[in-house]
Amino acid sequence: MSRVCQITGKKVITGNNVSKSHAKTRRKFYPNLQTKKFYIPNEDKWITLKVSTDGLRRINKKGIDVCLKEAKEKGFL
Repeated sequence: MSRVCQITGKKVITGNNVSKSHAKTRRKFYPNLQTKKFYIPNEDKWITLKVSTDGLRRINKKGIDVCLKEAKEKGFL
């Protein structure tokens, strides 16, 4: 599976390792993804999502229904 958050759309980005001599080598920055199960009460079912910790905070704040709707509109789901 790809390393993309299904709520926020965060994904792997690239950058540089910079040594003391300022020699630069390419590296990757990975999002902090967690695999979580969520209960959707109005559909009466459980779903499993790969969610970044920022996505978990959004779900706690807005609720799973609103976050899923926004993710579908933006094309993350």
